[in-house]
Amino acid sequence: MHHTENRGLMGDTAKVDQDAVLRARVLLLGSDRPSNRVEIEAYRTLAQVSPRVYLPKLARALVARTWELRDPKAHVVLYAEAVDAVRRYDAEAPDRKDQLNGALRGYQHALFAAGRRAEGRAVCEELAAAGQYGRLAVVLAEEGRHGEAADLYARHIVPGSADVSEWTLIEWAAELDAAGRRGEALEVFARVVAEARRTAAEDRSPLASLVWKLDHYARMLRAAGRRSEETAARREALTLLTRLAAGGEPVSWSNIQASWVTLLVLSGRPAEPAATPDAPLPAFGVHLYHGWSPDTREEYFASVPSLEQRVAALRASGDLPGLVAAQRRLTVRRALRWETCGRRAEEVLRPDFDEGVALARRLPEDRSSVARALVDRSMFLLAVKRYEEAHADFAEAFALDSGTPIVTGT
Repeated sequence: MHHTENRGLMGDTAKVDQDAVLRARVLLLGSDRPSNRVEIEAYRTLAQVSPRVYLPKLARALVARTWELRDPKAHVVLYAEAVDAVRRYDAEAPDRKDQLNGALRGYQHALFAAGRRAEGRAVCEELAAAGQYGRLAVVLAEEGRHGEAADLYARHIVPGSADVSEWTLIEWAAELDAAGRRGEALEVFARVVAEARRTAAEDRSPLASLVWKLDHYARMLRAAGRRSEETAARREALTLLTRLAAGGEPVSWSNIQASWVTLLVLSGRPAEPAATPDAPLPAFGVHLYHGWSPDTREEYFASVPSLEQRVAALRASGDLPGLVAAQRRLTVRRALRWETCGRRAEEVLRPDFDEGVALARRLPEDRSSVARALVDRSMFLLAVKRYEEAHADFAEAFALDSGTPIVTGT
């Protein structure tokens, strides 16, 4: 499939088989459109005699061929040739930079899917040198190089810039936090919360999104020992939930569950092993579709059966604290699968959160576990627009955590 003959001889017509050139032109000019595979063969031949015209066509055809095949190894070969073809463009060719970056993005994805992580990282480094640093930041995070990932974000994010998306800020805060730089992480995530407050106040974003961010902010504040600020954040979230329970969302929204599940998965990072270059994990804080590498994504979901077995074994052994922790890890994975699979019936996921609350309630001395399970379920109920139930769970959790009685009626 990957032809390399005559590489480096573009335009040297003396060494090109003129019969092959003629056959290629006839194939392309025929009344029937040739298959993508045939097009590639023709463009390979014609690019030797007319590189300016046919190298761009060859690169596009190679990328299109990857859409027809499911073999990761074939994808590596095709994207490698596409990258090579674009590199041979005239330096002044229109859109050359964008086409090269596009081919490199496909190439690195194929390398990770094929298990060739070191080579994939090298391609991501080339993309970062061209200004597209996001994938490299994710790869560094996956390998436990959190400080390097955080610094990479810092070098590219202009302080105070309004052009930075909330997703990027969440990713940056997550890496700062994972690197142990909690003060910096809180400063960055405070920007996420502040922007969510502003847009919600202007009825340009849903209150639910602000509640999810406040909940995560409160978790970060607790980890940093800033309990009074944590209580204030939770009280603000409870006020918003009271408003939602009474009157619903002031603005219409449909598909924002990605924000909830990303923060839920991020909250589960402390329960996971530490990532290393030899044992990478997903970049928690990055949504799956925003750049998880194929290898880490597959490993994460492949762990579901073993976690299910562990949950069953812990249930049989009577190890309730271990069961509560394992059940939450399993629920987090199932929540991500639920949010990304396109089938979002509430009934599919609700039992997992109900089970988490039921198990935690069997630990009467561990009020924090009960409160966490209630908040987890509250945030899920908010995602499926069960506002009154979400409010009741959050109010109970707030009362357990703060010792302050809360009236849950609305």
